[in-house]
Amino acid sequence: MRILVVNGPNLNLLGKRESSHYGTLSLLQLEEKIREHVGKKAELLFFQSNHEGEIVDFLQSLKETDALILNAAAFTHTSVAIRDALLATKTPFIEVHLSNVYARESFRQKSYLSDISRGVIYGFGAEGYLLAADYFLRTQATH
Repeated sequence: MRILVVNGPNLNLLGKRESSHYGTLSLLQLEEKIREHVGKKAELLFFQSNHEGEIVDFLQSLKETDALILNAAAFTHTSVAIRDALLATKTPFIEVHLSNVYARESFRQKSYLSDISRGVIYGFGAEGYLLAADYFLRTQATH
């Protein structure tokens, strides 16, 4: 099984900004935590970009990916382009957010992605990524 983890804008600053919302792990530490959790049960690939078009291009280039864990960050609330790329790839995905979006500003409570995802995990910090990986490992999701 091949699982792709895609992180959107400002997630490269994890551990350096708003730790009350996003925790203290850096992006590299988060990736290592996911690697340790998944072990040899799946091949993992990671991608992060602060640019919407790069994320769209990356999603459009997906080949032989069984599952996608996506934290589109701010683009969750704004990007029809990322939504359309996800629909085009037909790769099953889970939307993940480190913070509880419903305990924050109202604009963070609208997602352009939730209704086309397998599910949404928010508010559990880094654990959300592990929960998403566990789901795909248990169900052996394919597209």
